[in-house]
Amino acid sequence: MNEMSGSARCGIVPPYLLQALAAADGHAAASAEHTLRRDVEHRSRREGRPTAASPPRAAGGTTTSPSATGPAPDDGSGPQRVVGDAKGAETLPGTTVRREGEAATGDPAADEAYDGLGQTWSLYSQAYGRDSLDGKGLPLLATVHYGKDYDNAFWDGTQMVFGDGDGEVFNRFTVSVDVIGHELTHGVTELTAGLTYQGQSGALNESVSDVFGSLVRQRALGQSAEQADWLIGAGLFTADIKGVALRSMKAPGTAYDDPRLGKDPQPATMAGYVETTDDNGGVHTNSGIPNHAFYLAATAIGGNAWEAPGQIWFDTLTGDGIAADCDFATFARLTVAAATTRYGAGSSQATAVEQAWAEVGVAVTAGQGPAVPSPTAPSPTVPSPAPAPAELVQVRRTGGLAGMRQARTVALSELPEPDASQWRSLLAEDGLHALAASPGGRTIPDAFTYHVACPPDGDEVTLPEHGIPDPVRELFRRTLGD
Repeated sequence: MNEMSGSARCGIVPPYLLQALAAADGHAAASAEHTLRRDVEHRSRREGRPTAASPPRAAGGTTTSPSATGPAPDDGSGPQRVVGDAKGAETLPGTTVRREGEAATGDPAADEAYDGLGQTWSLYSQAYGRDSLDGKGLPLLATVHYGKDYDNAFWDGTQMVFGDGDGEVFNRFTVSVDVIGHELTHGVTELTAGLTYQGQSGALNESVSDVFGSLVRQRALGQSAEQADWLIGAGLFTADIKGVALRSMKAPGTAYDDPRLGKDPQPATMAGYVETTDDNGGVHTNSGIPNHAFYLAATAIGGNAWEAPGQIWFDTLTGDGIAADCDFATFARLTVAAATTRYGAGSSQATAVEQAWAEVGVAVTAGQGPAVPSPTAPSPTVPSPAPAPAELVQVRRTGGLAGMRQARTVALSELPEPDASQWRSLLAEDGLHALAASPGGRTIPDAFTYHVACPPDGDEVTLPEHGIPDPVRELFRRTLGD
């Protein structure tokens, strides 16, 4: 099992959506830009924060929470929830407004958060026998009304955080229970399979969160696989946006098509697989393929998707056979094996799973590799002789929950001072390669990555945003934002 890092931070809004909004005009653009900036600062503050772990059970069965003002009631048979209110500030955990077993507050955000935490706990406990995220009763903490017009929700490795949205593009982020389930599932994945957040294993990491987030919602609504809409983040967009959700598992690529947001980029099959260095190898784009495979398997099996289909995926995620660098083909074989172990060789469940993967173009034959090469995590670049100072620099910022992309190629002479001089110094001293070779923060779900090159002949250097020194990160941000 992997220990959960305190630096883990997973936002629900794809960075490419926030970047698209930030490039537009008006109130929503300002809110998106502020959210992106605060996301970076939040990750930086959390480097070195204590990891999430189950606090010790005190005598009498109570659980002491580090961010609650007192112990939450605990009879050992339910979730341990604490909801705080940041009241528009950007500090955590805020003022505690509801603990386990207490009556509703009347604040929709606080009560939706409380209910969503419980519904996620209920899925894992009652459907799969797992006591909270870590299997050991980890308390579920949340803070609502975080920041002003904050366009995101995320799991930071310790608790959930919810913004209220800007009111133009996004509603409050507690309205979609599948969003809560998605983010909490990143914690389950990190504590079990530990899927590397890069390429196909990263896309599986995102897909697993979508799968169980959707199952939380379906179970809460009592919907069968046929009745469910299979949308992720339904209700997050305001009526002004031409879209129904962040993603669609039933029909990847159709969730939105809006002038401000662009078009949903997800493929449904390997024929549309995107080879890219953006977004940690396209983790939010290519996750549409395993998402669609689960949808096909669940609807073929029929009934409630959180039962047989969800059990198969849960067995795979928590089983001994899965590795951190698991690719699509390996995950497909493991799900077929899990279905066979639980329901029998040739069973309708095993057959449905195998056919679903075949339909999306992923082979499950033992020993056969993935349909396309899985992008691998960028290796630290070996420093080369210091080049002559470049006069062009290309910067890309990719990643986030929806795999956003922002890019700019600019002549250094066009940049204001001291930025132009800082770039020349960084490039002349081969500082980019030195940053790439230095120990940095690990890649975390829904975080951003910078890609920097000096065209036409310069090597591209990839740097995780949370591992870049503040002055360099601010230089990159200003260069993209001018």
